[in-house]
Amino acid sequence: METNSLTRRQLGLRAALALAACAGGSQWLVPAQAQWGERSRVPLRVAVGGKGDLHHLPLTVAERLGYFRDEGLSLDIENYTGAPLAMAAVHSGRADIGCSDYDRLIESQALGFPCRCLVLMGRTPQLVLAASPRYWPKKPLNHQRELRIGVAAPGSSAQFFASLWLLQAGISARQVQFIGVDSGASAIAAFRQGHVQALSHVDPLITLLEQRSEVQILADTRSLKGSADFYGGPMPGACMYASQTFVQQRAREVQAFVNAVVRALKWMQTASPADLARVVPTEYWLDDRAAYLAAFEKGRATLSPDGLMPDDGPATALRAVARLREGQTAPKVNLGLTYSNEWVTQAKLKFQL
Repeated sequence: METNSLTRRQLGLRAALALAACAGGSQWLVPAQAQWGERSRVPLRVAVGGKGDLHHLPLTVAERLGYFRDEGLSLDIENYTGAPLAMAAVHSGRADIGCSDYDRLIESQALGFPCRCLVLMGRTPQLVLAASPRYWPKKPLNHQRELRIGVAAPGSSAQFFASLWLLQAGISARQVQFIGVDSGASAIAAFRQGHVQALSHVDPLITLLEQRSEVQILADTRSLKGSADFYGGPMPGACMYASQTFVQQRAREVQAFVNAVVRALKWMQTASPADLARVVPTEYWLDDRAAYLAAFEKGRATLSPDGLMPDDGPATALRAVARLREGQTAPKVNLGLTYSNEWVTQAKLKFQL
């Protein structure tokens, strides 16, 4: 992949974070001496890009089943069009906790915005690169004059995933344009109307198109094997994260938040389709309940059973990020500061996992 393409992606992320920082402030920090009773009355502000996507389902389950309330928490969840905007909200102080794929935390630290994974929700990114049969294989992608790939938002993990595939396939970055298509119905419409020739996205959207024979799958991380084959090892997926400052200032709320998410992950290990249908808001189904439930069953094994970051997961993510950098040089990051299992370990003790 050419350096100039990667630079545009990084500059876009840097600009989004810096712009949001100018709009925010530091008022979100609660004094360290505040008591737990006072803090619990202040809602935690959570930023998520594409809340209805399946890889964010543990957050929805914890919310809908009242697990946050059981921990004494009140949440304000803001849904953004993509993870980069959600991350910008965290960095600017407009949100306390964010949700994104773990690899974005490595990029964020390299750009000077360090955050720490609190709890891992997915053992893979659950991303899929799918092309329209109208364009492929009738005309190979590397012969396309210009290839437009739809992603939820520019600078997202979906763009990172597609960029890795393009590099592997020998397709020049100069041939590719990434188009933000959001999630759900808008992404489907962009694909069906030919505004994009391929999608780098997650379920339930991909399964719905797949069941209707509208896509040709090029790369798939909805299984542990598929993800490990693509990334060369265990690749962490969606996680909840916060700044180190927030973690130190609001330690007890952070632990309570992680407790609720770990409890949701435990519930999802044995939840039946009927259980899920009662919990998931109908607008997340994309008008196809059967496809949604089929997507969940297909990807169930990629859910983290307990929220722990695997020992070699961060190193796999760092190698993947390095592949898109000039000279295969890894970004200067301290992986130990991008995650911690301490909160999940405490939650596992509480729920006897």
